[in-house]
Amino acid sequence: MKKLLREDEDTPKQTFRLMCVAILVIAAHLLPTDAAVRVWGLQAFNLDGDPIGPPDPYIKVWCGSIFGGMSEFRQDNANPVWSAEFYFPNCKAKDILKLEVWDKDLTYDDYLGTCTMKVQSGTYLYRTCMVGRGTLSYNYELK
Repeated sequence: MKKLLREDEDTPKQTFRLMCVAILVIAAHLLPTDAAVRVWGLQAFNLDGDPIGPPDPYIKVWCGSIFGGMSEFRQDNANPVWSAEFYFPNCKAKDILKLEVWDKDLTYDDYLGTCTMKVQSGTYLYRTCMVGRGTLSYNYELK
């Protein structure tokens, strides 16, 4: 009988512990998690480069302070299309997405312009911005 009472005394403690664990598990699933941003569909129109010919453009991409990489360069092309896609697994709403356009040269690359925007939830297609006298178009989504 004494053992039975002792188990009864422990039962509220065990129940309390189980309830705490259950609450923590549920809370972990309800808290916002790190988001993921994908950038793709990069293309530009009417880019200016060196005075002696069309540019050899490429793009560098950041989300917040995280550098995502750069695209391949397109030789002698004022209207390039890039196949590169960039993924930022920890980028979230209100972070700044930055795309810089550069002209590859033998010695020093020339800066052509930057697009910046505040990331928002959803999928955004054919976003455009001015880079110098040209235009950059891109898609992005925040999941």
